[in-house]
Amino acid sequence: MNAQFVANYDESQVAEFDLPDPLTTFSNKHILTSTSWNELRRPELINFFESQVFGKVPGTLDAIAFEVEEESNSALGGLAKRRQVKVTITKNSRSLSFLILLYLPIKIGRAPLFLGYNFHGNHTVINDPDIIISKAWSLNNESIGITNHILTEESRGLRSSRWAITKMIEAGYGLATIYYGEIDPDKNDLTDGLHSLFYKEGQIRPAKDEWGSIGAWAWALSRAMDYVENDMEVDKTRVIVFGHSRLGKAALWAGAMDERFAGVISNDSGCGGAALSKRKFGETVAQINENFPYWFSANYKKYNNAEEKLPADQHELLALIAPRPLYVASAQEDEWADPKGEFLSAHYATPVYSLFGEAGISSNEMPGVNSPIQNTVAYHIRTGKHDVTEYDWEQYIKWATEQFD
Repeated sequence: MNAQFVANYDESQVAEFDLPDPLTTFSNKHILTSTSWNELRRPELINFFESQVFGKVPGTLDAIAFEVEEESNSALGGLAKRRQVKVTITKNSRSLSFLILLYLPIKIGRAPLFLGYNFHGNHTVINDPDIIISKAWSLNNESIGITNHILTEESRGLRSSRWAITKMIEAGYGLATIYYGEIDPDKNDLTDGLHSLFYKEGQIRPAKDEWGSIGAWAWALSRAMDYVENDMEVDKTRVIVFGHSRLGKAALWAGAMDERFAGVISNDSGCGGAALSKRKFGETVAQINENFPYWFSANYKKYNNAEEKLPADQHELLALIAPRPLYVASAQEDEWADPKGEFLSAHYATPVYSLFGEAGISSNEMPGVNSPIQNTVAYHIRTGKHDVTEYDWEQYIKWATEQFD
């Protein structure tokens, strides 16, 4: 970490910068229709973010398999069905497995679904004794009883405040969640997770233009979608990918790359997620690459302290989700994630949504705190800190219902 770094939290100190136009190609061709967006502009932006930011996936799987490990038709006091599904992916005679925890409402018909990662194990999202505890490495978190990088019974249900599961079920939505550490442990070692399946002999790190951890987490969300779209109790046309913080970055990239996701929710995703990099407000590209050198492709480091050289910014990542619904959310006390930069990204992605006749964020003036704008592109900033709250989920559920019902 650079000990000399002092984050800018003063809006008056944000230097003027040139923001790339999402509707102008790198060769200065103006995009006037949704067709030309899809044929010309979208592919070159995908290529930029893939090769320079998140990194390319170096190949395709040899096999994927699904196995139901546990299920119940009377979970949550009879309110929901629970299913725990092991996904095993194989490449180069090596394999990795992760567990999807699903809760689905008990009703006739297929349920829409929120799909996203959790930070400390499936067993933390609700106090349900039947949820299997992962054996994967974990970041320590003494506040919920995680020490020695081991997940234990002590932390069961202690992150339930971040998952309004009962509200989802009562509104007719299901939840699918995965412990992200089963995909790639969140540490600077790219030999102990998903990446190692794709390595050539003797390789210990991805090539400069290949995926870091965020790219791996995003890619595995699509493998979860491979299962979900074949689950007869899930409406595969209404699966919304969700993520908070670093996992919000992964959700945005997954949603940009995989158009099977019907919508995307970014909760406090900040630098490298929804926030405009060129503002250099709060966390910067150099800081995120120095503190987490394994999250992005090695190529992304060329923009350390050089955001002005970025030919694309994060509003164009958001625009890659068009015309599908997108929700960007911020927290008032989370200045590190640059709430205004997150809001402006949604605003500046709006012209692309307009090409498709979809409503976005027309004004560049931020809404008041706890005053959501809920169009196809939605935004809110709520009171409080960097977190996921019941208030956030109330807005997401309301918005999803308006967008998809």
